[in-house]
Amino acid sequence: MTAVYRWFSISAVVIALDLYTKHLIQNMFVYGEHLAVTSFFDLVRYHNEGAAFSFLAGAGGWQKWFFTGISVIASLVMIYLINKSPQKKLFCCGLALVLGGALGNLYDRITLGYVVDFLYFYYQHWDWPAFNVADSAICVGVGLLLLDSLKSTESKK
Repeated sequence: MTAVYRWFSISAVVIALDLYTKHLIQNMFVYGEHLAVTSFFDLVRYHNEGAAFSFLAGAGGWQKWFFTGISVIASLVMIYLINKSPQKKLFCCGLALVLGGALGNLYDRITLGYVVDFLYFYYQHWDWPAFNVADSAICVGVGLLLLDSLKSTESKK
């Protein structure tokens, strides 16, 4: 298996896990329902019509196509970068995670008109906006890309 297929396999696993977990939540919960799992974590069913942290969620509908376009363009750029440098392990792993997350959320945005979020963390009166597997993969992927960037900067010194 060539390195390129390894990276796209990671993206495919992220997409599969994301869509499967969202499917489970949609079948088990009604919109807005909470299930307390611990004193700081609930499973929920929320719909995010915007971007990260519901940015532009109430913008009237145009944001669906705007974020769809951004996701498609970003995905094409990431596919190009993975194909260009498959030997850069940390870089490509980060891109593969971000790509899988972007495509998982893109699927929801196109088919449902919103993204399903279901992981909800909180402490007393503080909370973090609900998120999903795709969002988690994007965050870890961005972290790997930042780490790769720092390592590249250090090696150039």
